[in-house]
Amino acid sequence: MTTSPAPAPPAADARADGRLLAVLLVPLFMALLAVSVVNVALAPIGHSLEADDSALQWVVSGYALAFGVFLVPAGRLGDLMGRRPLFQLGVAVFTLGSLGAALAPTVELLNAARLLQGLGSGLINPQTIGLIQAHFRGQARARAFATMATTVALATAFGPVVGGLLIQLLGDELGWRWMFALNVPLGLVTLALARRWVPEDRVRTGGFPDIDPVGTVLLALSTLAFMWPFVERSGSSWWLLLPAAALTGSFVLWERRYRRRGGHPVVDLDMFRSRAFRNGIAIVSIHFLGATSIFLVIPLWLQMHLGHGALAAALALLPASVGSGFSAQVAGRHVLRMGRRLVIGGFLVVITALLLLVLLVPLIESGQLPWWTVCLSTLLIGLGQGSVVSPNTTLTLQAMDSRQGGVAGGLMSLGQRLGTAVGTALVPGVLFALVGAEAGWTDAFRATLLTIVALTLAATALSVLDLRRERQERHA
Repeated sequence: MTTSPAPAPPAADARADGRLLAVLLVPLFMALLAVSVVNVALAPIGHSLEADDSALQWVVSGYALAFGVFLVPAGRLGDLMGRRPLFQLGVAVFTLGSLGAALAPTVELLNAARLLQGLGSGLINPQTIGLIQAHFRGQARARAFATMATTVALATAFGPVVGGLLIQLLGDELGWRWMFALNVPLGLVTLALARRWVPEDRVRTGGFPDIDPVGTVLLALSTLAFMWPFVERSGSSWWLLLPAAALTGSFVLWERRYRRRGGHPVVDLDMFRSRAFRNGIAIVSIHFLGATSIFLVIPLWLQMHLGHGALAAALALLPASVGSGFSAQVAGRHVLRMGRRLVIGGFLVVITALLLLVLLVPLIESGQLPWWTVCLSTLLIGLGQGSVVSPNTTLTLQAMDSRQGGVAGGLMSLGQRLGTAVGTALVPGVLFALVGAEAGWTDAFRATLLTIVALTLAATALSVLDLRRERQERHA
């Protein structure tokens, strides 16, 4: 059964655990920084490479697509062939992509390099989760996932700051190139340390592993077809959702058939018999529908309506990242004791913060309160989100066999990517649709915030259902 835990490994030395976590989180930080720094670099890149808006869109979209498509297949390969070699391959590919991006003479070559970066990140992410799942236990695992969440928060917070400083110090031409070039020495150091600090876990099968090539291709194509319309956002590719549904159905049918024939499918569908795992993926997917949109609509309101600059927008969001990093560490100490109650509490804090912002909007717009009052809400949002993401990861993955940690981690990350792709396309779409309908920025922005509240309430309701499941299993 997929829910029976594998035998726990011998207790590892705390110093070895610290080294392992450090070498895993450095490339994760690099990969997330590669996302956030680009947000402030698109205009300089456009000027430098004489690129139009369509080409610049793919600087962002190409990375997102390559990252999402390979998450689950990469996790499966890591489980089968060893996570360390797949982790090293991911770091090498990401580093090569970073070098290519830094030296790119045209926007076409820059986008090709960004695809390599996305592929590398897609290889790294499930190995990171799988290695934490395999080599940490109990409270140590909860702390490791909390540190991972803090790393995500720091990369998100400091990416735009680092990018802005490099452009300001080095100019438009060199500034954005050094954003990518800085990853090269970090990647080389990580590759060297991974050979020493990441345990060898290559599986000896005596033959070529069963990688389920048909299932892998069907999953990759269905993920690509689903994400493309939301990431590309041209309005001309929504028809791809129909083949995406057909491909997903074909994938499920193939995996069942492949299992009956004695094969080892890329995704063992029996994993979803675990209510904890199934609920955890649904919770994080719904959460990311609204959560990532918050960090788009607030800057849009500040810049397009109130007339503030990019720096003010970045500073308004900085408390969210700081709060998330702090609360993730606190949540990591208490998640095993509090369980789903901690996640529900985090959602309630996010809802409170959003409703507070709804009340503050007219006061800020009228000048009765300064613009930076929005930081009160973003700080609360960060504190709440830090109590959601890493605890949900810990609670969801503890139901899984650690030998399936790569696939399980890949599925969780894929849920986040799909939620992000859909949310960042639809929620800002609600804002612009209401503004275009002459609702006015004030009413449109507040209605958009309430839309995010509704999504968060849906994730909260599902968390309450999982709390009941949790209590039933404890009584049993």
